[in-house]
Order: sequence, then C-alpha cells, then structure tokens
Amino acid sequence: MLLQGTVVADAETVVEDGAVVVEGDKIVAVGDREELVEIYPERERKEYDLLAPGVVGGHVHSVQSLGRGIADDTALLDWLFDYVLPMEAGLDAEGMAIAAELGYLELLESGVTTAIDHLSVRHADEAFEAAGELGIRARMGKVLMDTESPDGLLEDTQEGLDETERLIQKYHDTHGGRIQYAVTPRFAVSCTEECLRGSRELADKYEGVRIHTHASENRDEVSTVEERTGQRNIHWLDEVGLTGEDVVLAHCIWTDEDEREVLEETGTHVTYCPSSNMKLASGIAPIVDYVDRGINVALGNDGPPCNNTLDPFTEMRQASLLQKVEHLDPTTTPAKLVFEMATENGAKAAGFENVGRLRPGWKADIVGLTTDITRATPLHDAFSHLVFSAHGDDVEFTMVNGNVVYEDGELQTGDADAIRRRAREYDLPVGPE
Repeated sequence: MLLQGTVVADAETVVEDGAVVVEGDKIVAVGDREELVEIYPERERKEYDLLAPGVVGGHVHSVQSLGRGIADDTALLDWLFDYVLPMEAGLDAEGMAIAAELGYLELLESGVTTAIDHLSVRHADEAFEAAGELGIRARMGKVLMDTESPDGLLEDTQEGLDETERLIQKYHDTHGGRIQYAVTPRFAVSCTEECLRGSRELADKYEGVRIHTHASENRDEVSTVEERTGQRNIHWLDEVGLTGEDVVLAHCIWTDEDEREVLEETGTHVTYCPSSNMKLASGIAPIVDYVDRGINVALGNDGPPCNNTLDPFTEMRQASLLQKVEHLDPTTTPAKLVFEMATENGAKAAGFENVGRLRPGWKADIVGLTTDITRATPLHDAFSHLVFSAHGDDVEFTMVNGNVVYEDGELQTGDADAIRRRAREYDLPVGPE
C-alpha cells in the first residue's frame, strides 16, 4: 500500500508532498510522493491530507469506558472509592468485554494505535480478547489490589499474583507481538508490600514483561503512603522494585527533588495526564523539570470517568497549555515536544521497538487525517495543527501493524454500531446515589 499526503514522519520531519509505502507490517519507504509512485507503481494508493505516526495512549483505562460522566466534580479518592471502584467491582464478564471494546473503538477512531492499558481486577481475559480482535497494539495487564479495597476487587495476594502469571503465559507477546503484558498493581495505597515485591518478581521472570502503576497523583495518596511506610511514594516504590526502565508510572504530580532524582537515575517512565489532573484537581505535574532531567515523558488520557474523552489530540493541546500557564512562559512545551511525547516517547514507555515514527523498517502504525475543515484553514504548520487544532474526529484512517483497522468512518475489525448499542443497553453499576 502507498499512502499519500503531507507526511509528519516524526517530531522534526515533515514531507509536504510525501508518501509512505507499507509492506506487511512494516514501512519500507518514506519520501517524495512522485519518486515513490514511480518506484512502486503497482501499489494500492490511498490519499489523506496529513499522515502521521499512530498516537500512543501512555496511560488509559479502557474498561472504565462505561463510566463516562458518572463521577464528575468529585475529589480523587472519593471519585475512586465511591464511584469508579464500585463500578469496576460490579462489572461481570459481559460488561468488561463491552467496556473494553468501547474503549478500544474510541481509541482507534481517534488515531491511537498503541495503548498502555490499566484494566481491572476481574475478567481481564475479556479485555485481552477484545484488544486482539479489534487490532490495537497494547501493553496491558490485570489490576492487583490486596488491601484497602472494596468488595469484589479485594483479592488474596498470592491468588492475584497467580492469576497475573496465568495471563502472562496466555497473552504476553501474542498477536505477532502486538499484545504485551504489564504487571499492574493499582497503586501503593491498595497493594501490600508482598504484592508490590511480587509484581517485580513476575516482571523479572518473563522476558519483555513490564510494570505499570499509578504514583503520586494526589496529596492524600502521598500522605497515606508516607504514614504507612515512613517514606514518600517514589522512594517506597523504588525500595520494593517498582522503578526502572521497565516501569511506567502514571501522573507523578507530587514529587520532591529527591524523588525526581530517583526517577532520573533509574530511567523510570512517567505518563502525563493533564486533562485528568485538571478535572480531579490533582495538581500540575512538573513536566518541564522531568524533561530537563532527561526523564522519558509519555502522554495519556487516563480513564473516561476522569476525562470524558479518549481523544489524544485534545490531550496534546491540554498538555502544552497547562504547562505554559504553570510556568507563565508561552515558550515552554512547544508543539514538537508534545507531539514527541504522544508518539515516540509513548512507544518507548510501552516497550515497543520501532514504533512512534514513520521511517523505513519501523512498524506500520499510521494515521491519516483530513484538513478539509474550517478549523484547519489556513494550515501554516503541521505540528501546530496536530497539537493545538486537530481533534480525534479528524482521523479518517488508522493502520496498526500494517493492518487497516479504521477507514472512512468505519471500524474494519468489528461492528462499531453493535459495540455502541451494547454499551448503551448494559445495566451499569454506578456506585452510591
């Protein structure tokens, strides 16, 4: 296949009248359209106004998709323990399957080709099956919660670790490497030391398995961990083995100088979720400092109940604007940097090689967008448009691993109308009145 259009190959490279040639699951050429059409005259051709690497959702909760709007205007720990966790606890296998399908549908429609997905305690198989079938690339794992958790989610420590190992053996590195496992303790508040150390042991036992958890999202969370362990959150996670180049920590808002040094020295990845952080009034993550230290920062939407959308382009815009306000500096977090967070940095955090750029030999994860809209007129700069003006609705084409999964408003790997219908009809447990 030969894709034509203005090619945004990475955070530095734009080919105005360009093309991308795909063979199998890889990109074989990127360059001038006329030259590539001459070299590959027999290839099927498709044309889009903008072609870009697929976006990476660096921290999402696909299985919270049915809870969009159930807990607006609520503080984080109340939001979590009074609404979201009871909702998750009440989802049966059917509900979990519907929620996962709905989440992946929204991501693929919006140009997200890779997700680091934080599932729930029960029925993780349903999400793995949905991801495999619908075609998204994902680093995902069942949640571990063995203390301070509601009925339906609280589990025995060893049983949770054993179930994690079963899922690793069944799903890790499947679908041609498109599905990878992340051991997923929810956060230090709901996990014992035994659980956290067991998470590290499992990640070390299986090649390529990573760790994904929340950290220092809220001041109450930080104080709770410190009261329980005598240490600040990042130091505690470091002690039990939950830092390192194979660890993704979502949020990392309330960190001090010593904790940031730990993140830097260990090569731990941080995912920035600005819309969620604003909506829950959690705070503003010190992203500029993280970037200056060389810490890899990805970008994520978090879950629909604390964001209400999985649109990655909205998240890019918020990511930049929030930092500009925080620093009172319009030059900070420029569009190219934010675009890199949303693509290559996210792929690095997820542990997928050769993902996040359009270049020969890299995986064919590509999105095509229209600019035939008033919001894109005139279009002076592709990066400015993608970060500050584009919406997920502009996506017309999504390819993952060389497979077309979404095209011209239609999901190619499933029945989008049926997914939405089942989501509307499902009787959702929404927590307290």
